Amino acid sequence: MSSQLEIQPRELKFVVELNKQSKCTVRLVNKTDQHLAFKVKTTSPKKYCVRPNVGVIQPKSVHEFVVIMQAIKTASVELACKDKFLVQSTIVPDGTLEEDITSEMFSKDGVKFVEDIKMRVNLVFKAPHSPESTTNEILKQADANVESQVINDDSKPVKDADVTPTQDVKSEKTKLMKIEPIDAVVSSVQKDVETEVTKDVEPMTRINEESKVIESRMSTDDEEQRLFRDVEEMKSKLHELESKLSKAEMTISNLTEDRRQVIQERESLKQEMDFLRTRKVERRVQDGFPLLFVCMVALFSLIAGYGFHP
Repeated sequence: MSSQLEIQPRELKFVVELNKQSKCTVRLVNKTDQHLAFKVKTTSPKKYCVRPNVGVIQPKSVHEFVVIMQAIKTASVELACKDKFLVQSTIVPDGTLEEDITSEMFSKDGVKFVEDIKMRVNLVFKAPHSPESTTNEILKQADANVESQVINDDSKPVKDADVTPTQDVKSEKTKLMKIEPIDAVVSSVQKDVETEVTKDVEPMTRINEESKVIESRMSTDDEEQRLFRDVEEMKSKLHELESKLSKAEMTISNLTEDRRQVIQERESLKQEMDFLRTRKVERRVQDGFPLLFVCMVALFSLIAGYGFHP
């Protein structure tokens, strides 16, 4: 059977920064004329959060879900990530809602078709913007400004009145080379470094606070999702128990009805047996009465014969 679902992209790519979450958006394209239900699974559920992880895609339409990777606190992470995702899809009837999707819909029982699509994870690490690199850039820029200033002083057109001795020019150059970097440039560089460091430190602290808040929210969301899954599983189990109880009640009612019918048949048979027994006795009485009557008549005729004999 051809693929009923198209995934874009087929590989999850996360740009990783320390102490910062990263996310990736995935598009699901329903290529069929029927409604498709999907479910997203991962080998590392504590590391990723999928929103939403289940849903229904309309025919010939597109549905999106977002995968959020938790913030990484240390740089000791392998570049070749072994985490994997699995997207399952199956055909559902029209009118199916997201709340109606259960794990039993994606069980492969041999009757319905369940498509499995695997996705890999690719991590791209981004170099952090450290205050040291900012300081080095500022020092390099300051050195370049000093050199350009000295070169500009050398290249200025000088009047004849100003060019008296060459030693004065050399002394002025050495003053510029010695005094400018030490006094003005160093102080400006220190001020720039301090401002840059404070600018970089404040966003980092703010980012850390925001990441902690987001982590707490994500943990609560994960707990809510787990609770929702547990409640759904309990509902499905209760539904199964109710169906089994209804079947048991039906079988008990059928057995009681059969027993009642057997008792009735037994009573009717007993009544028929009694009736047959009474009919048999009556028949015996009817069969024996004419013989007795004949005997009595014969006896009376003999007595009468002897009485009338001379």
